[in-house]
Amino acid sequence: MRSDLTHLAVLGVGLVAGLLGGMFGIGGGLVIVPALIFFFDVPIKSATGTSLFAQVWPIGLLSVLAYAKRGEMIASYGILIAVGYFFGAFAGAKLVGLLSAVAMKRLYACFLLIMGAYLFWSADSVPKARPKPPTVEAALDE
Repeated sequence: MRSDLTHLAVLGVGLVAGLLGGMFGIGGGLVIVPALIFFFDVPIKSATGTSLFAQVWPIGLLSVLAYAKRGEMIASYGILIAVGYFFGAFAGAKLVGLLSAVAMKRLYACFLLIMGAYLFWSADSVPKARPKPPTVEAALDE
């Protein structure tokens, strides 16, 4: 049985993941999976499954409402991403069954290194201005 202190620490992981997810739009897995592995000695496959479970129902309702209120989200893109995420997560979960824990750790490390390098070296570049894509709300107003 887990101690109350462990439960509080796991809750803290969720709070940090939610904070970073709300700030940067990152999947909680960038925080949750490594935290479960390093601090709670959870095997990588269980850490990944736990991370997905944690993200399914609270996928960010309160932060989505905050962003929507400020007009800082594109609902049509979000819907499409959610559909892709739904099927992609299923495919990813199936693929994990074919990988060893060592292979999975290495693939995950490569992903984090590539993303970290990209973000580090592109931090000072300014994206080209693009027209805003239509939102669901704008389509409904037509």
